[in-house]
Amino acid sequence: MNIENTQSQMRKGILEFCILSIIRRGEAYPSDIVDEMRGANLQILEGTLYPLLTRLKNADMLTYRWVESNSGPPRKYFSLTPKGDEFYMELQATWNELANAVNTLASKKDSLTSSAGANAIEPDPNTSN
Repeated sequence: MNIENTQSQMRKGILEFCILSIIRRGEAYPSDIVDEMRGANLQILEGTLYPLLTRLKNADMLTYRWVESNSGPPRKYFSLTPKGDEFYMELQATWNELANAVNTLASKKDSLTSSAGANAIEPDPNTSN
């Protein structure tokens, strides 16, 4: 098993939630989303981001507006719709439940090993092997 593949799969599972978290704070331009995620040590390529933004927009979670730019073509700024905000809140609750469950499991002592040791069958000293 490859740790990088597992880490990548874990990150992919939370990308939509992270994108919505950023946009929820205010309108966002895609490169700003990429920069903010990279700043949080979540690597994302624009080639990954744009299909996710399109999917969220097509699901009526996001809306956008064009803003003229002095240094190039107009820029598309995304914001959450009411449906997107509701979806974000549901994802936030799900994330909290998952994080609590994982933290609970990960922080438990090695109880399986210690309980197995307590119930282990000791060899009978009266028998020879």
